[in-house]
Amino acid sequence: MLEPEIAFCDLDGLMEVEEQMITHIAQRVLRERKPELLSLGRDLTKLENIKAPFPRISYDDAGKMLAELREKETDPEKKELLKFDWGIDFGAPHETAITNQFDKPVFCYGYPTAVKAFYMEPWPGRPEVSKSVDLLAPEGYGEICGGSERISDHDLLLKRIREQKLPEEAFKWYLELRKYGSVPHSGFGMGVERVTAWMCGIEHIREAIAFPRMIKRVYP
Repeated sequence: MLEPEIAFCDLDGLMEVEEQMITHIAQRVLRERKPELLSLGRDLTKLENIKAPFPRISYDDAGKMLAELREKETDPEKKELLKFDWGIDFGAPHETAITNQFDKPVFCYGYPTAVKAFYMEPWPGRPEVSKSVDLLAPEGYGEICGGSERISDHDLLLKRIREQKLPEEAFKWYLELRKYGSVPHSGFGMGVERVTAWMCGIEHIREAIAFPRMIKRVYP
């Protein structure tokens, strides 16, 4: 995953940067690689919808959406796949069900702290929730970007490291960034192959990887 750090940026600003970037990629691919997309059998109307702003829903509201969709589902197997309890991370069936309600990527923000990285800033007044966000692509392609506001408080960051029993020495440099002049900031990672697979309408992500792991090949 690419990990650009976006300085002086809150969660709303982070989402704005992401949606502008994805919109730019989609529109440029449509403009400059239309013949290739057509040769792949890609439905171009799906990509034409990829324009900012993208819908934004909280993890809490997404959970309610899943409960409603599960209630309406009549297929027992699909109903079981949509089972959801607050506090778990979304699986592929959950992400697909959520994105099927929209015709463009959707942001889901405010994930439980327990399922996210230790360095994510807690939500004000709700320490069990982190200032995190995932960008979910439509058509069942799932998460393509993941990011958060980072903890800028040295003591809180150290507490999180100790809670998760991580080696303090390994994170000494990271802690010192906070100790000697950090500022509130955010960062996100983009899955390049995931975005490529979605843009091209590829069935499996290995087709978007230059050197994929196969049954008879593990190393490039």
